Amino acid sequence: MAKILIAEDEESLRRFLSRALKMDGHDVDEAIDGAHGLDQLRAQNTYDLLLSDIRMPVMDGIELAHTAAQEFPQLKILLMTGYAEQRERADTLDNIVIDVVPKPFSLPDIRCAVADALVA
Repeated sequence: MAKILIAEDEESLRRFLSRALKMDGHDVDEAIDGAHGLDQLRAQNTYDLLLSDIRMPVMDGIELAHTAAQEFPQLKILLMTGYAEQRERADTLDNIVIDVVPKPFSLPDIRCAVADALVA
């Protein structure tokens, strides 16, 4: 299975995603914001997928996606957001991001989005 980094500032959602993806057999690490996520990417450089919220403190998911795509071009990136205006901001990332998953989502929805991203 895949090695996945989840960058999400909402702890309950981050833990929910982590548990669900681990149940699918993935190796999952968690980051509390974009800056922490970038530090983890740089420290390990072994991730198959970055699953990041767009709206986070310190460094948002869009800045994280741009930096991650430059430094780790093989990394697949999937974003999440509950804000329509944030989804529109992600349109500039069409060549970088596989998809933007709208919140709230169901467990089957996010599992399917991750599975699709990993084969993209």
